Amino acid sequence: MLAAARRLGARSLTQSPAPPTHTGLPATCAHARSLATSSSPSALAPHQEMHGFVVEDIRTVGELKLQAIRLRHQKTGASWLHISRDDRNNVFSIGFNTSVEDSTGLPHILEHTTLCGSKKYPVRDPFFKMLNRSMATFMNAWTAHDYTQYPFATQNAEDYANLQNVYLDSVFNPLLREVDFRQEGWRLECTEGTWGFKGVVYNEMKGAFSDPAALYATRAEQHLFAGSTYQYVSGGDPKHIPDLTHEQLVDFHRTRYHPSNARIYSYGSLPLEPQLERVARVLAPYTHIAPPALPPMDVEPQGERSVTELGPVDSAGSAPDKQTRFSVSYLANDLRNVYDTFALRVYSSLLLDGTAAPMHKALIDSHIGSDYSANTGYSPYTRRTSLAVGLQGMAENDVPLVEKRIRETFLHVHDHGFEPRRVEAALAAVELAYKHRTADFGLALMKSLTTGWFHGVDPVDYLRVSDHVARLRADTAQGSLFQELTARYFLDSRHTLRYTMLPDPEYSRRLDAQEREAVERKVAALTPEQLKEVDEKNARLAAEQTQGAEDLSVLPTLTLADVLPEADRCAIDMAVAGSAPPVPVQWRTTATNGISYFRAINDVRDKYPELRPYLPLFCDALTYLGTQTRDMAEIETDIRLHTGGISFAPFVTTDLANLRHIEAGVSFSSHCLDTHVARMYELMMELLRDTDFNNVKRLRALVAAQASAMFNDVAGSGHAYARRLAASTLSPEAHAQEAFAGLAQVKFITELARLQDLAPVVEKLRHVQSVVFNKLAVRAA
Repeated sequence: MLAAARRLGARSLTQSPAPPTHTGLPATCAHARSLATSSSPSALAPHQEMHGFVVEDIRTVGELKLQAIRLRHQKTGASWLHISRDDRNNVFSIGFNTSVEDSTGLPHILEHTTLCGSKKYPVRDPFFKMLNRSMATFMNAWTAHDYTQYPFATQNAEDYANLQNVYLDSVFNPLLREVDFRQEGWRLECTEGTWGFKGVVYNEMKGAFSDPAALYATRAEQHLFAGSTYQYVSGGDPKHIPDLTHEQLVDFHRTRYHPSNARIYSYGSLPLEPQLERVARVLAPYTHIAPPALPPMDVEPQGERSVTELGPVDSAGSAPDKQTRFSVSYLANDLRNVYDTFALRVYSSLLLDGTAAPMHKALIDSHIGSDYSANTGYSPYTRRTSLAVGLQGMAENDVPLVEKRIRETFLHVHDHGFEPRRVEAALAAVELAYKHRTADFGLALMKSLTTGWFHGVDPVDYLRVSDHVARLRADTAQGSLFQELTARYFLDSRHTLRYTMLPDPEYSRRLDAQEREAVERKVAALTPEQLKEVDEKNARLAAEQTQGAEDLSVLPTLTLADVLPEADRCAIDMAVAGSAPPVPVQWRTTATNGISYFRAINDVRDKYPELRPYLPLFCDALTYLGTQTRDMAEIETDIRLHTGGISFAPFVTTDLANLRHIEAGVSFSSHCLDTHVARMYELMMELLRDTDFNNVKRLRALVAAQASAMFNDVAGSGHAYARRLAASTLSPEAHAQEAFAGLAQVKFITELARLQDLAPVVEKLRHVQSVVFNKLAVRAA
């Protein structure tokens, strides 16, 4: 029996307001039918006290089948949100406000150093060490603009308690040794007579800043939010990271990683009381402290500003004369206004996402540039939100034209609004997204409300999706909501940034020279005795890095007694659909909250090896080119009205009984409300059967955008590409993954982008279409 297919990520030019899109197939195939679900309500009541926590509020959110309970720790003021829901993938997280006043990367380095051992668990990287002692479905930590968060997820109750103990001891009682700061943050080190900066975070951020797209988005945001905490890089700017000291790190932890500054989140079906008891024991030694003074978060309006800077060249990106990046950014609403934030999310989707969007027609379809700039979109991750629109892969002399097109598009939206059918499609996508039950629903819910929570918003307000949708429907029906938003935040903006980054072939060389000068200044400021001490510390670090195995017995671990003797089994009915030849179908009837799911795979394996590199392009073309009778803008609106998205993606999977045997081909998947199943199949069939590969103009735009996106991805995820390439000789599956999503695919799509004549490409895509549409190789579920 073949293992479950591991889909390689489908790339897309559009940003759907729906959840990550999936796909489907013909109306002859089956779907999962839905059953009602419910979760048992909590026995807690408002103002009730339990283990030192007092219940502040309890609310039931019917459409999400959950109950939200807000609590506060009486002694320290720690805030806790518990989401009770019938979901075994339980989530726990603790986070702290870590807003910054410089770009040394202090909270980022503290996040890393915190995970280098704690008093109760003095082992390096306890998260990694717990991997084979746990059944966690997720373990991680991250630093955002205003907070640092430590979440995990697991389905096992004992595992949940173990991980909770490890996480809480890590954040409240980390060792924070100087040797760990030097490894994770930065250090001076002499290698073969040459001094230089080293460190995990230092090198990580050097890599991030080497990506032209990421650098552009970061610098644009810094200029837009000048005078506030957001003008600094919370992850750390390599120019400023060496200014951070170990003493500053320890002091920051003392004031920020305190229960009075904490937000605790739990989710799932596990009872709350045992969790409160465990956490209460950890918080017992603490008393309330005044929250640390926060740096400025609001921005004083500065009118219209223009900034032009030099940046790196995309060596494998656009042509040398088309390497300019330009955008216009606007300061928008206060994040704490939850409804305005929701409305502007929908507004941004209607303005930018998909081929029917006005900005897409004005900027992308005009072929002025290769794709939207990296900062394009609505950003609700700062106290004052922002929206940016721009292009990359454009000529410098086209900057005035792009600015003109952006202004004209806003004027058009102000005068005419958005097509009502597209508005309804966007709202339908939002509603379906919240009905859609995914394995990581609890984590996704946490991410959606965390930023506002740290800014004082009642997190439960973010869960009232149906209320926001109903209000927005009423506002758009009775008035001109989107026209008003256009005037208030964009046409009459009191704070606008026009940001241009020009390519400079000498940029990287100058950056290296600046780093050498910074190293020389650091070395010159030290006495010979101090330099000797640095060498000795480096020697101790190297010795510790190569020391023998640690005593991992201090870490908790699951035993066989903690694991259910049998895994849950899903009842599946095997059948066939259609005829001449019939398609094998797996049926699964279960609780799906009124949603039907469909997935099919078409195994082309090694029958057509010359077609394998074309599969990613083929999948993207199906949702970009349009058909011979309808353009993609019209089809896209239908997709959003009737489904949670349709996607086509390359897939590869290995036979567990024979590791040299794989299946590889195209996966189709989708989900929709039960009432829309027939329309979902019709739309998938239309894309599979009727896509117009002769639309060379749009095909060329798609290829150019793919080449640009993949190049930017290599810069940010080079390690993943290196790993994929290294593994490609070890197994047939790894070899196929390299062809679909590795450096081989980057080289292939870059070569296609340079072709003057795409006729051979069109013929290959048609061949792929005929192969994929062959029912002999299709299976569905």
